[in-house]
Amino acid sequence: MTFIRGIVDRIILVTGIITAGCVPSFIAQYRQRAGGRLDQVLQDIAPFQAIANQFHHGSLKELIQHHFDSADATFRKEGAALQAMLESAEQLRQALQALDTDLFHQFIYLLTNADPLIARSTWEIFSPAFNLTAESVVFASAAGALLWLVFLAIWFIFARLINILTAR
Repeated sequence: MTFIRGIVDRIILVTGIITAGCVPSFIAQYRQRAGGRLDQVLQDIAPFQAIANQFHHGSLKELIQHHFDSADATFRKEGAALQAMLESAEQLRQALQALDTDLFHQFIYLLTNADPLIARSTWEIFSPAFNLTAESVVFASAAGALLWLVFLAIWFIFARLINILTAR
């Protein structure tokens, strides 16, 4: 039993380190995708900004309000679509700002606040890579060791339960 645990715990440790070592590349690819989406939204807003510059003193809010004040239902819906684009741009800016920090905080941000659509689309084309920066190596080692310790704790509890049950 000790031999099996020894092999399994080393497999868990190595797999945990390698898997955690790929997290920084996923975060980088997520950031690139979010940045690309922000660029696209800003490009889509640009013609409306030109209209706002010409007729509403450069204020997109005034342009949106002009849309909302219209009797034309289509025009009001267009205002809502423009408002949604502005909100999307702001959310993407905030996400990119939150990801402009150290690796640990980026990881926590993605665990707690990641946009599911961006995360899914990033995962679909994810190309694993192991970054060899000091921060990435420390993160991978710490995460792998944590996973390994969790495995050892579960194994220890399981072994104790079996010993208790077989002692009866």
